[in-house]
Amino acid sequence: MKVILTGASGFVGRALSLHLAAQGHDLVCLSRRAANGPGWQVWRPMLGAPSPEIFDGADAVIHLAGEPVAQHWSYAVKRRIRASRVEATAALVESIARCARPPRTLISASAIGFYGDRGEEELTEASAVGRGFLAGVCAEWENAANYAENYGVRVVSVRISAVLHPSGGALAKMLPPFRLGLGGPIAGGRAWMSWIHLADLVRLIAWTLECEQARGPVNAAAPEPVRNGEFTRALAAALHRPAFFPIPALALKLLYGEMAEVILASQRVLPSAALKLGFRFDHPQIGPALRDLLA
Repeated sequence: MKVILTGASGFVGRALSLHLAAQGHDLVCLSRRAANGPGWQVWRPMLGAPSPEIFDGADAVIHLAGEPVAQHWSYAVKRRIRASRVEATAALVESIARCARPPRTLISASAIGFYGDRGEEELTEASAVGRGFLAGVCAEWENAANYAENYGVRVVSVRISAVLHPSGGALAKMLPPFRLGLGGPIAGGRAWMSWIHLADLVRLIAWTLECEQARGPVNAAAPEPVRNGEFTRALAAALHRPAFFPIPALALKLLYGEMAEVILASQRVLPSAALKLGFRFDHPQIGPALRDLLA
């Protein structure tokens, strides 16, 4: 299968590109950086639409490109977050529309930020959009991707939760203080935390590529979300360290400003669509998943 992958040099994109290549797919990687070798092309989303010729005759597009969310949200950063997702996805769909032979499938990244802060509520793909900046961006992002359906393209929006791997994402930022024994629960540890092992996320995206029944939103979250306190204890145990230093909400708000709302949000997300269609997680529980990652 010929697959076009955007965001190929990112944390998830690198792992996914290796997985797809190992499966034997013919891969064309788009990245903002200089081409890394055969099959790599440069696309800087903020500078406009990619060439339609890139997508002509491809079987599928996997769209992961986007400005990192985990940073202090100034006005300029929020503008880049939205533009790199909503406007860049609209530009990509525009290029697909101009193809003589459009791809059959578009798998576009989204995020569980779609749901906002929802307390104890169990969240499935049928749950309504939440409140806040990130929820609004995710809704617009998915709408931009869904426009490709007008051209006969099957669209899947993968709502990604906190991705766990020591080489990047949330876990990489947590490891230094936890290894020093300076970790602890956030704001009392009662908020629900949805997460996914990087290997399961890569498998899930590759699975949506092959599963023709997968359409619309698909939650990329392990089937057993945990409270932040439970996650903290599991991470400390995997590292054989104590975790006695709680992090107050005020400290996060001072450090990250408005973005702290994402860290503090309670999101009990369930992967209902994937489970219903037969996907099985290799790492459904937080303790064994962290031990696997940190062995």
